[in-house]
Amino acid sequence: MPEKVVSKSTSKSNNQPANIERKKFWNNDMEALIGIMVVLLILGTINVFSSSFIIAEAEFDTPYFFLKRHIINVVIGFIAFGCCFAFDYHVWRRYIPIVLLITIICLVLVLFIGPSVNGARRWLPLGVTQFQPAEMAKLVAILLISAYLAVKVQAQRKIDIATPQMGFIFIMFFLTEQEPDMGTACIILGVPIFMMIVVGLEMWKLRMMIGAVIAGAIIMILRQPYRIDRLKVAFDPWSDAQNIGYQTVQSLSAIGSGELTGMGLGVGVSKYDYLPEAHTDFAFAIFCQENGFLGAIFVFLLFAALAVYSARVANKAKDTYGQILSMGIMILVVGQAIANLLMVGGMFPVVGVPLPFISYGGTSLIITMAAMGILVNIGRQGEKEIQKKILAGEQPPPPSEFSLEPSRK
Repeated sequence: MPEKVVSKSTSKSNNQPANIERKKFWNNDMEALIGIMVVLLILGTINVFSSSFIIAEAEFDTPYFFLKRHIINVVIGFIAFGCCFAFDYHVWRRYIPIVLLITIICLVLVLFIGPSVNGARRWLPLGVTQFQPAEMAKLVAILLISAYLAVKVQAQRKIDIATPQMGFIFIMFFLTEQEPDMGTACIILGVPIFMMIVVGLEMWKLRMMIGAVIAGAIIMILRQPYRIDRLKVAFDPWSDAQNIGYQTVQSLSAIGSGELTGMGLGVGVSKYDYLPEAHTDFAFAIFCQENGFLGAIFVFLLFAALAVYSARVANKAKDTYGQILSMGIMILVVGQAIANLLMVGGMFPVVGVPLPFISYGGTSLIITMAAMGILVNIGRQGEKEIQKKILAGEQPPPPSEFSLEPSRK
């Protein structure tokens, strides 16, 4: 008993928290984020092969066609992650104009020289592979609005709606919608709007923005007849189960047939030409069919943990820009996951939003991993700043508290 008292008092005398000896899965939030990402990538790689080997064999005479490409994309993604992790996240603030210009040029080019697939032009041909500029526009929009909001918060000024930054974001939104790709376009515009609301938007401006978003959504839906049809059957796909509602019905059938533990890896039957886009937008339906309810819950928990640790990184960021940028990345990754899960589960219209790390998709995966690299860099610098404060005798902020305070530097 005396030894325990001495140990406890020694810990206090060294200004160490009482629970420092408590065992953890990881040493800090950055390790947690990397660990969660790696687990999701492993699950995604297994699922990509399991959901694609039938169509790969039928169309390309090899069951490994999509798996090989996916692994290449994962490798490139890790390179992008490493680069973004190594560079100070403030670098992106300086190079936003260049990255923005390149993105807009690519979005324009894709409308003219991009190959048409199912009536849409979304990819730029790059020899043996393709590049989807709209995926890059998602991250660029977050970088752009984060820089603007950080200046406003630091200066304690009110946030405006009509700004050059929102103008450029709207240009990217418009060009993406012209492809047409309404789902990605809504993310490009929606995430920055959500960030403005979280940071703090006056009520009358919020009402005005909500009204504009609703009006814009109605116009976009009316522009394309198939969007109206999708909206009609969104909550009752069985009303047109053999046509517009077919994909949702097959998705729900795949999820339900998985029951508690699933049919087993590779055994799911819905990929046999029953469920369209089984390895891309609806990859989670195949995952549920083969891994069951328990597998689905595990994925839910991983994304929930990703949100929690991202919020912790945002709280510990060393400046306002880091806080807002990490919050935006969290909204982008977790928000897309929520949208995809709702879509696959028949609770949201089919809008073509991939499930991060799980769905097959080159540019989407690479950009998401690059965004995670920026997030981990923010966390690493925030952790260093906290250690400096501890050494200087200052009290660091509690990890559960999130605030956007103007920087005092």
